[in-house]
Amino acid sequence: MADGIEHDMTGGITRRIALLGVATALGLAATGVPRPLRAAAPFTFASIDGGTLSLADWAGQPVLVVNTASLCAFTPQYEELQTLWERYRDRGLVALAVPSNDFRQELGNEEEVRDFCEITFGLDLPMTEITHVRGPSAHPFYRWLADEHGFRPRWNFNKVLIGPGGAPVRSWGSGASPLSAAVVGEIEALLDA
Repeated sequence: MADGIEHDMTGGITRRIALLGVATALGLAATGVPRPLRAAAPFTFASIDGGTLSLADWAGQPVLVVNTASLCAFTPQYEELQTLWERYRDRGLVALAVPSNDFRQELGNEEEVRDFCEITFGLDLPMTEITHVRGPSAHPFYRWLADEHGFRPRWNFNKVLIGPGGAPVRSWGSGASPLSAAVVGEIEALLDA
């Protein structure tokens, strides 16, 4: 949704969306019959620092998942993600950066990415290893978003907000600042609920 389209993944539409996307967002199968939607909790990622990051560890908390890249025009959003993380982590928000080279704008390896992010932006938020977010090699989390919710990152720094119950709530394109009123408003609503 790099073109700035916001998508209310609970069923409401903020801006235009294809009819098939409407059915997906509403949790409807092609027949129009509601289908059960899995929560995001079973998904794990390899951490850039070693070990595993599990969405199950953050059950009951909102998680903002952002596919990132170090050499993109939107890379300064790392600083905004860090600010968002610092502002709301004590209230339960998790900001998860998912570096990806799917758009050919990531550094060569995890060590370079980690060093770049720490030195340039002072990042200490959770970050995965370099991960595929599109296509047949996409991480299972991103395949789940595509298959069950119709969301596929169209560029770097696409954002998906996972609600405390494990379901996607809203997504934003690359141009949406992590500190924008739209993103912060959704996060605060979940934290205040």
